[in-house]
Amino acid sequence: MNSLSRLQHRLRGEPVERIPNLNIMMTFAAHFINQPLAKYYLDHRILVEANLAVMEAFELDIVQAISDPYREAADLGAKIIFPDDALPICETPLLIEPEDLTKLKPVSPQSGKRMGDRLESIRSFREKVGGEVPIMGWVEGALAEAADLRGVNQLLLDLYDRSDWVLELLEFLCEVEIAFAKAQVEAGADIIGLGDAIASQINPAAYRRFALPYEQRIFAAVHRAGALCRLHICGDTSRILADMAESGADIIDVDWMVDMKCAAQAFGDKAAVCGNQDPTAVMLRSTPDLVRQTVENCMQAGGSRCVSAAGCEIPDRTPHENLLEQVEVLKNLAGR
Repeated sequence: MNSLSRLQHRLRGEPVERIPNLNIMMTFAAHFINQPLAKYYLDHRILVEANLAVMEAFELDIVQAISDPYREAADLGAKIIFPDDALPICETPLLIEPEDLTKLKPVSPQSGKRMGDRLESIRSFREKVGGEVPIMGWVEGALAEAADLRGVNQLLLDLYDRSDWVLELLEFLCEVEIAFAKAQVEAGADIIGLGDAIASQINPAAYRRFALPYEQRIFAAVHRAGALCRLHICGDTSRILADMAESGADIIDVDWMVDMKCAAQAFGDKAAVCGNQDPTAVMLRSTPDLVRQTVENCMQAGGSRCVSAAGCEIPDRTPHENLLEQVEVLKNLAGR
């Protein structure tokens, strides 16, 4: 059973010899092959090399084109700074004034420099591991992308001060993300992940108005294109679990502060829950014994279709023995 069939069987609730491991690795992956972050973000060849290396070393059941939240933003005209070995920075929002929205023009994913680079990474993955390992592309949720272009603080004010303007912006960005998602599926992605981190910072009513409808439209387009959907919202999403289940996602990540059993119950048959040991307190700073206990608890609470991953990205310098312990637990649990 290869990783692709393993995930497919698990999502159907069928027996597998190891529960799939879908850990998200970015900074960790770049440094694992001794490459600075700027090269990981800007050169698809480095991203592919890093993902294949950590997949093999830690028995991941996924390779992923996720890197940073600024691919779409950069191609739409935002000025992004890439320090040699630090996180990218958008010093000045692209949409400083509301009227700047009129300046936004659609950009083809194939012609966008940074979106095109992600497409190249997916094509390379398809050539190297296609049909054997799930290939995950990535898009920003429309609300998350709005925060990238407007700035988080200002956008949160806009939700109250100019909600109609926000909805107009979201309509535009939703189409951008649909086009980008479809291009990634055409390039060879088996899964499209969607990051909407800002959604954990708003109340449920705002989530249902400003985030969920656009997640649903993007995921519907991905399904029509023939791929699976994975929803990732960092932070405490306890208040919106039932709403997230309506997104159309096949897999929904939950962060460490969310009760795994409650999430599995809220998602029911609509989505498989993915999670959710604490990336820092458990994976980075604890021992293999605590990793074993925590992963066991997560998987037992998540039900027969759940898959494993830390609540968010695996931190840089996470001890290798902790990552390897996670794999051993997933093997042992599958046999019970």
